[in-house]
Amino acid sequence: MTCFLHGELTQAERDPDTARFRVIPVPLERTVSYGGGTADGPDAILAASTELERLFRGTEPCAAGIVTEAPVSCFEALPEVMEQIARRTKAAAQQGAIPVVLGGEHGLTCGAVRGVVRGLQRQVGILQIDAHADLRKAYQGEMHSHASVMQLLVEEDGLPLMQLGVRALCAEEVARRASCGVVFRDAEELVAEAIEAVDLPPDFPKDVYVSFDLDGLDPSVLPATGTPVPGGLGYYQALNLIRHALKDRQLVGFDLVELAPDASSRVSNFTAAQIVYALMSFAT
Repeated sequence: MTCFLHGELTQAERDPDTARFRVIPVPLERTVSYGGGTADGPDAILAASTELERLFRGTEPCAAGIVTEAPVSCFEALPEVMEQIARRTKAAAQQGAIPVVLGGEHGLTCGAVRGVVRGLQRQVGILQIDAHADLRKAYQGEMHSHASVMQLLVEEDGLPLMQLGVRALCAEEVARRASCGVVFRDAEELVAEAIEAVDLPPDFPKDVYVSFDLDGLDPSVLPATGTPVPGGLGYYQALNLIRHALKDRQLVGFDLVELAPDASSRVSNFTAAQIVYALMSFAT
């Protein structure tokens, strides 16, 4: 198995006892509803990461240490898969490390966030980059659907949520945003007005988990995703929005999901790997 940033890390930077980041591949592809391929996402990101430079915006996030764990098995029933993911992220959080979950479809975020909350034993806020609200209840009869993941976390778990970049949602999700107090700035406003800084509400938790669905980016930036939607965020815009939102907050975990690699082009794979490394830089 290829490790994240393989070939660039020193032996000390690969020490599992001291590494700041624990990369957890989750090749989940069970409820995709348009294009497929997310099961290949984690391997593609790891392979592309070998071409990254250590230096990003003047810092070397990898100097804090990066360990890549074995992939989570995704063949069991979805509730068990979620528990496996939760056990991994809980262990990382308890160790004082930041879990970096590579997907895989977006449904994995439910297990990942729940594990972090259990590990920290305190409330965590979620910052979501996405083209979709993912607030449907049991989409197509599956509670752990990629389209229902945020409904579980905000309605059942009561976690605060900020959504950035959404541009495809249904009436049910609009109503759930209101009933659950979801904070949002949608893509049309962000893109049309070139907004790159949005503050989290003052009462939003200090500990923040970032869930980055790659379809939050415009398809011209990252085409290899199962549900591309026009009118999305730019690469720098998305990163600047996250970096600003994390001001005076602590990044306690994150995932990057919904890469569906295209064998004819590596641009999306490399972009995804670079975003992972950029998010690491926001925690160091």
